[in-house]
Amino acid sequence: MATANETIERLLRHRSVRRFTDEPVGRERLELIIRSAQMASTSSNMQAYSVIAVDDPDKRRQIAEWAGGQRHVEQAPVFLVWCADLYRFGEAVRMHGGSFEPTLEYFIVSTVDAALAAQNAAVAAESLGLGIVYIGGIRNRLSDVAELLQVPPLVYPVFGMCIGVPADDPDIRPRLPLEAVLHREAYDAAGQEAYIRRYDETYRQYAAGRKGGTKQTTWSRDMEARTRYPSRRHGEVLRRQGFRFEE
Repeated sequence: MATANETIERLLRHRSVRRFTDEPVGRERLELIIRSAQMASTSSNMQAYSVIAVDDPDKRRQIAEWAGGQRHVEQAPVFLVWCADLYRFGEAVRMHGGSFEPTLEYFIVSTVDAALAAQNAAVAAESLGLGIVYIGGIRNRLSDVAELLQVPPLVYPVFGMCIGVPADDPDIRPRLPLEAVLHREAYDAAGQEAYIRRYDETYRQYAAGRKGGTKQTTWSRDMEARTRYPSRRHGEVLRRQGFRFEE
């Protein structure tokens, strides 16, 4: 029987942290985190992502507002914006007289590259005793964030990340049953409702019992509610950045 090691135990203890102490992360730790991110798998070694460290208080304040008033964007010792980046790839291609069409496939590759690198960074940060939280809310105002950070064509901000020393000890949110996500040979569509119902009961207990929690809800109810959020529209912004989705 396989046993968990230190790395796996750390992964299983992951929580999103939204309150941080004033202790600085420091340049050395940040650079170590980013070097760890750079070692993530990347399609064809394209390394099609960039990271923007945002320290300016006014920029932080503005991004926090655009992200829905998430104060931790302002308060975290480190705030990073992870970008899908085909600009650098294009520069490399042009250096040898070539050109490329920024198709949907390239868009997917660059977005996945950014996500893989960011998750490496998250694991590295947690191994150093730090906490992180992803900030997808920067896509509420994608065009404004791109302009604020002066990203060139073929670059777009995918998400933000706050990093710092945790100021509290948040609960670990339970995940779906393993059987719901691990399929054998073919996708098990017939079993999904049963798995969801099982998870709903676990989630209901978690929501009611978490620190200060009195919320009576289930995962499926929360997911249904999410469909009523205003939809983010990115097509025009991404086309303006030079991405092409026609096949």
